[in-house]
Amino acid sequence: VMRLTKPTLFTNIPVTCEERDLPGNLFNQLMKDDPSTVKGAETLMLGEMLTLPQNFGNIFLGETFSSYISVHNDSNQVVKDILVKADLQTSSQRLNLSASSAAVAELKPDCCIDDVIHHEVKEIGTHILVCAVSYTTQSGEKMYFRKFFKFQVLKPLDVKTKFYNAETDEVFLEAQIQNITTSPMFMEKVSLEPSMMYNVAELNTVDTGGESESTFGGRTYLQPMDTRQYLYCLKPKQEFAEKAGVIKGVTVIGKLDIVWKTNLGERGRLQTSQLQRMAPGYGDVRLSLETIPDTVNLEEPFDITCKITNCSERTMDLVLEMCNTNAIHWCGVSGRQLGKLHPSSSLHLALTLLSSVQGLQSVSGLRLTDTFLKRTYEYDDIAQVCVVSSEVKQS
Repeated sequence: VMRLTKPTLFTNIPVTCEERDLPGNLFNQLMKDDPSTVKGAETLMLGEMLTLPQNFGNIFLGETFSSYISVHNDSNQVVKDILVKADLQTSSQRLNLSASSAAVAELKPDCCIDDVIHHEVKEIGTHILVCAVSYTTQSGEKMYFRKFFKFQVLKPLDVKTKFYNAETDEVFLEAQIQNITTSPMFMEKVSLEPSMMYNVAELNTVDTGGESESTFGGRTYLQPMDTRQYLYCLKPKQEFAEKAGVIKGVTVIGKLDIVWKTNLGERGRLQTSQLQRMAPGYGDVRLSLETIPDTVNLEEPFDITCKITNCSERTMDLVLEMCNTNAIHWCGVSGRQLGKLHPSSSLHLALTLLSSVQGLQSVSGLRLTDTFLKRTYEYDDIAQVCVVSSEVKQS
């Protein structure tokens, strides 16, 4: 059994000396004549030639394990009904990797039965390749033997995730991916496959001249022990957007799909398990802003739109009160009835206000009272708005 891997670049050990030393320029000339060195950079430990692997090497999760199996008849007799079986034993399962389960009729002396097996490694830890051969001798005796080849599967990447919940039901996911191998990786693809509830937008590119350019540059290599952050924005689909305010408990976001290449194009792929986040709690009543201007003029009315959602399991009868602050003044009637609001339902409310102070001001002072339970919900620091002085028009 022999593992099939890509060759590696030859590395030479340069031996140099000063020209005034006894060997003179002999060592330098020998390195220049060496066909394995890079011309013009003979003193660097870098070669132009490829060498075959000298050992088993490392196998990482997500890569494809390939092996060459050869059964050779060392005897001077013809054997019959040869059956070669290759199984891969992991900590949780046993997989049959043989290309064919049919027996070979006969095998003459000094002849071989060859087979190449491939398997995408999906588990970390100890793996045992079990090769079993059964055959029948000329005398009709049935023979059987097995060989075991043990190897370890290592973890290539360390993936950490962070969730940020926005007030507009958007969820921002930051994925930190670290290369924990000893060789650089070419990150071919890092994408997020969202769950059925969300649409995803990748925030890892920048538009320059009408073309999308990666924020990591043209060459997306990840050096050993380096970490890279990927950012994604998830928005609830329309059919789930109305329920976003009343979702409780753990919700499924999606899973990351990572594809990379190492050394001479050896490909690896990993998919994380379903990422989950704890849905934020909004209490019985949730108030969120749908529209609000970024900048408004001093002492001039401006409009905002609020969305009120009943997150409880009971019907509410709500009354809206508007309390002025030092900078923010509400326009309209305070204490008006909003009517009954059933569970999981919502209503939109258009409000008008003005600011008497310049600068970045906080919208505060909304009060919702449930007349059934005589319970009041206070909402301050809902949003910020920039107040500037209006331009003076000259006559």
